[in-house]
Amino acid sequence: MIPFSLRLAFSGGREAVARLLMISAAVAIGVGLLLSTFSSMNAIDRANERQVWMNTGVQGATAATSADPLWWGARVDYYRGRTVFRADLAPTGPNSPVVPGLSRLPAPGEYYASPALEKLMRDTPAVELGDRFPGRLAGTLGDDGLPSPDSLAVVVGRTVEEVKALPRATTVTGVATALPADCESACYGAGVHGDRMVLVLTVVAAALIFPVLIFIGTATRLSAATREQRYAAMRLVGATPGQVSVMSAVESTVAAVIGTAVGFGLYFALKPVVAEVPFTGDRFFASDLSLTLPQVAVTVLGVPAAAALAARFALRRVTISPLGVSRRVTPKPPSPWRLIPLVAGLAELGYFVGGKPATTNGQSTAYLTGFVLVMLGLMTAGPWLTMATAQAVARRTGRPASLIAMRRLSDDPRAGFRSVSGLVLALFVTTGTLAIMGTINANQSTLNGAPEVRKAIVAVPFGNKEDAVTLPSVPDRVLARARAVPGFQGIALIHDNPARIGAFQQGERRVVPSLVNCAELAQIPVVGHCAPGAAVAAVDPYQLVDLLDSSGHEWPAAAITGAEVAELPVRMLYATTDGSEAAKEQLRTLFMKEFPTYEPRLAEDWASEGQKKLQSWRQLANVVLLTTLPIAGCSLAVSVVAGLSDRRRPFAMLRLTGAQLQLLRRVVGLESALPLLAVSALAIGAGFAAAEMFLKAQMSYDLVSPGLTYFGLVGFGLAASLAIIASTLPLLGRITGPESARNG
Repeated sequence: MIPFSLRLAFSGGREAVARLLMISAAVAIGVGLLLSTFSSMNAIDRANERQVWMNTGVQGATAATSADPLWWGARVDYYRGRTVFRADLAPTGPNSPVVPGLSRLPAPGEYYASPALEKLMRDTPAVELGDRFPGRLAGTLGDDGLPSPDSLAVVVGRTVEEVKALPRATTVTGVATALPADCESACYGAGVHGDRMVLVLTVVAAALIFPVLIFIGTATRLSAATREQRYAAMRLVGATPGQVSVMSAVESTVAAVIGTAVGFGLYFALKPVVAEVPFTGDRFFASDLSLTLPQVAVTVLGVPAAAALAARFALRRVTISPLGVSRRVTPKPPSPWRLIPLVAGLAELGYFVGGKPATTNGQSTAYLTGFVLVMLGLMTAGPWLTMATAQAVARRTGRPASLIAMRRLSDDPRAGFRSVSGLVLALFVTTGTLAIMGTINANQSTLNGAPEVRKAIVAVPFGNKEDAVTLPSVPDRVLARARAVPGFQGIALIHDNPARIGAFQQGERRVVPSLVNCAELAQIPVVGHCAPGAAVAAVDPYQLVDLLDSSGHEWPAAAITGAEVAELPVRMLYATTDGSEAAKEQLRTLFMKEFPTYEPRLAEDWASEGQKKLQSWRQLANVVLLTTLPIAGCSLAVSVVAGLSDRRRPFAMLRLTGAQLQLLRRVVGLESALPLLAVSALAIGAGFAAAEMFLKAQMSYDLVSPGLTYFGLVGFGLAASLAIIASTLPLLGRITGPESARNG
C-alpha cells in the first residue's frame, strides 16, 4: 500500500504538489522553532555552569580541597546600568585554585578582564571606569568563565592584606562548582534563576507551537473534500479502513519527513540569529546552542508521527462509512460543554490570586498549566461560540447572503472556526503578552527613582551593615577632586552618631539618625533642609541610602556643634550632579578608588537587574508576536483557499440556479469574518483576564490598559485578516464555473 500511496501523493497534479509543499513548510517552521527552543534551554544551562565560579566563598557553594588557601573578595559593581562582577584575589601559595577562564592567577597590580569589559574600557575614559581597577590589564578572562559574550567581569590581583580588608573577604581552597541551596541574595552568578527562564521558554514554545500545529492541520486539509471522495470510492470498491488510513497518513508523513529535514537546516541557519537574542538579558555563545540526542530523537520521530496522526484525524470520516462522505451528513453540533477547558484555565489562574505556590517552580508550573488550558479552551470553545453567534445573527437578518452564510456556519461551525483558529490564538497570546509587559513597564519604570534623585550618588560601607567600617575622615584632596568633576553640583559628609543623639522610634524600628552639617546639607537639597538657625541636622540614614526624594523635608536640629560633628567618623558621602552619566560614573570611580570598602550607589543601580530581566521578557514577547502573527496569517489564507476549493461544487450549483457571483462572495466573506470577529472578542477578553490574574497573583499589580501599540497591532491584525479573506474572493469566479458542477 505504501508505494501506491506515494504514487497518489506525488501524481495528484499541482494541488497535490502545493499541498505537499505547504505541509512541508509548516512542519519546517515548527521544527525550526522547536529546535531553537530546545537549544536555548540548553544554552541557559551551559551559561549557568559557566558562572557558578563567581559564587566561590558563598556558604554551601565551595568544597574544601588540599590546595593552598586563596583569599577571595567578590562584589558587584555597576556602570551605566550594567552589572560588573569583580573578584579580588590573593593566593597564599603556588597551588591556590585558579578560576575558570584563566591559566594563572593575576599577581598584585594585575587584573584580567572579560572581552566585553576590555572593549568598554577602551571606549570609555579611564576616570569613568578603568581607574577602578588597580594595576595594569594583564590579559583576557576566557569564555570558560563567562556566561555570555556580553558579560562584564574582572579578576584583580591583590596582596593578602588588601583582600583581608575588603568586606566579606574569606579564604577558600577550591572554586565553586555548584549553586548552594539558597541563592536568592548571597549569590553573585546572574543565572541562578535559569529554571524560571526554562519554564518561560516552555510557555513560549507552547505559544509558538500551537499556531504551527494549526497551520499543519490546515495544510493537511487542503483539498480534503476531493481526497475524502477518492478514499470513499476506494472503500466502495473494497478497500479496508486500515488501507485507507495508511494512504491518508503516507502523504502527510512524507511531507513531515521533508519538513523535518528542512527544519533542521532552518535551525542551523537561525542559530547565529538566536544567539544574538538576549533571552536572559545577555546574548548566548553560539557554541552553547546545542541539542541533546533525546531532543533530536523526539523531533525526528515525533514530528512525522504527529503529522500522520493529524492527517488521520482530519480524514477520519472515510473510515466510518464510505457513504458518509458522499451523503454529507450534517455533523453533530458542538455543545456548551466545550467551554469547560477555558473556564477551568481561567479558574486555575484565579485560584492562585489568593494564594500562589510557595516555590518558584510551583508558581511557574501553575501558570504554565493555566495558560495552556486557556489556549486549549479557546480552541474547543470556538466552534460552539461560532454556532451560537451564527444562530443569533440568522434570527435577525433576512438578507440572502447572510442567511446562507449563517446556515452553513450553524451546520458545520467547526469548519467555520477552523479557518480563523490560528489567528484567534495569536490574538490571545498578543493580548496577554502586551498586557503583562505594559503593566510591568508601568510599575517598574519608577524603580530608577524621581528625576532629582537620579542625579545623586551615595557612597556607603559595603553591605550597609550597622557594624560596617566607617571612614575616620575624608581627605580634602578627595573633596577637591570631586568638586572638579564636570557636572558636579554638591557634596555632603554624613557622619556617624555614636552618642545616639535624636534617636526615635519608627514603627518597630529604632532609628538612630546620622548627623550632617547644615552648610553641606544646603548643597544637596534633594534630601531636605535644616530647621531655621540650626547648625547640624539629624537625618534618617535609610532615606539617604535608599536614595529617596526628600525635597522640602525639614530635618530636626541636633544638639551638637558643627565642629564636634566634623570630628566624628563619616558614615556615607552623598553627592549630586547635573544628571550626566559621565559625572555620576566619574564620582563613582573616584569613591571606589579612594575607599575600597565603600559601595557607591546610583538610583538606577537598584533597578538594573530588574530592568535587565524586563528586557529579556520584552525580547521573548517580540519573538512570540513576530512569529505567531505571520504564521496565523498564513494559516488563515491557506484555510480560506482550502474552504473555497472544497465548496466549489455547491457554489457552482448555486451559480447555475441563478445566484450572482457577488452574492457568493458575500457568503464567503461572512462565513470567514463572523467567526474571526466573534471568537476574537472572546480571545481578547480571555487574554486580559489571564494577564490580570497573573499580575495580581505574582506581582500584586493592577492591570494597566495597554497603549496605542497594542490597539494598533490588534487593529492591523484584524484588518490584515479581513484583507486576506478579501484577496481570496476573486478565486470564486474561476472555481465555480459550470464544469465544477459535474458529478465525479
